[in-house]
Amino acid sequence: MPEALKNLVDALSRPEILILGGIVLVALVIRFRRFLGQTSVGAGLLVAFVVAFAASMTDKDFRLIVTKSDNVPIVGMIPIVGFFTWLALRRMSRNDDAARRGEPTFEAKESKSRVFVWPDLVYSELICLVVVTVGLFVWSILLQAPIEEAASPSRTPNPSKAPWYFLGLQELLIYYDPWIAGVLVPGFIIGGLMAVPFLDRNPKGSGYFTFAERPFAISFFLLGFLILWLVPILIGVFLRGPNQALFGPYEYWDHNKVEAIVNVNVSDLFWIRLLGRPLPDHWLVRELPGLALVGGFLFVVPVLLARTVFRSFYDRMGAVRYGIFIFFFLSTVAIPIKMIARWTMNLKYVVNITEYFFNI
Repeated sequence: MPEALKNLVDALSRPEILILGGIVLVALVIRFRRFLGQTSVGAGLLVAFVVAFAASMTDKDFRLIVTKSDNVPIVGMIPIVGFFTWLALRRMSRNDDAARRGEPTFEAKESKSRVFVWPDLVYSELICLVVVTVGLFVWSILLQAPIEEAASPSRTPNPSKAPWYFLGLQELLIYYDPWIAGVLVPGFIIGGLMAVPFLDRNPKGSGYFTFAERPFAISFFLLGFLILWLVPILIGVFLRGPNQALFGPYEYWDHNKVEAIVNVNVSDLFWIRLLGRPLPDHWLVRELPGLALVGGFLFVVPVLLARTVFRSFYDRMGAVRYGIFIFFFLSTVAIPIKMIARWTMNLKYVVNITEYFFNI
């Protein structure tokens, strides 16, 4: 694999580029879902992924990362998530085209050919059980279980990482306090993704794949799940190396790499850099700019959106349901905003009230 190409991939693997690029990529996938849902296009994307992965395996540093026993399931998760996302978009496009022509959807056709649980379903489940069991046996023989020695305070692994399903939360700890990153943010993401279909109560589009009847709910779910849930996991697995420093996929994990980060807060930006004066002594005056930003984001922005971009949502939902919806929506949008501010300006806290242990 050419060194210039590897250096380019490493440069493009910065978290801010991954998040922004991922948002743009999801938008493009939704926009061109009919084209991407073609069998030939899907097969071409799969072949391109396999070729790129095979070429990347020639790099020693890349191979060391992806072949770790802990990371192998995550490598397998990438094509699996990609396939089922592609399959869902394919079904959506075909069902929407069929609905426009006045034809029944794929699920409607399938429901007419019903079969009994016994023996059809039970036989299928038995075959899947056997195949998965054999696969687990082969997996356990070929890969060593990632079991280490007993924990010791005198010998801490570097990097010290949580299990992969918690790595997204561990990544959020870089941008938020623990009570926000570990409790509020996951709750808002999961609660918001679960609530969106019920807040937008469209009687159409139930029981079959469709995009035309639920465009916002599906787009919001894809962005929330793929970009805000899976991408932080991938960053934590493949890009966070020793000392929690960021490395490219083809970059050597140097334990001596040091990233100098000078944390700044909104109060520092406002009082010191903008006004050129020291921070006020009283916490309320000191954090007034940050409190104003948070208050405007949570109370002023919803009103502006209700009168402009989300006016149809407000008219259809009403004040109460719109308030719940916009709260979850803005809480989700605040995550990439805070991430990008952290990466570009080293912004740590919008509100930093150390006197009462309250930080945002």
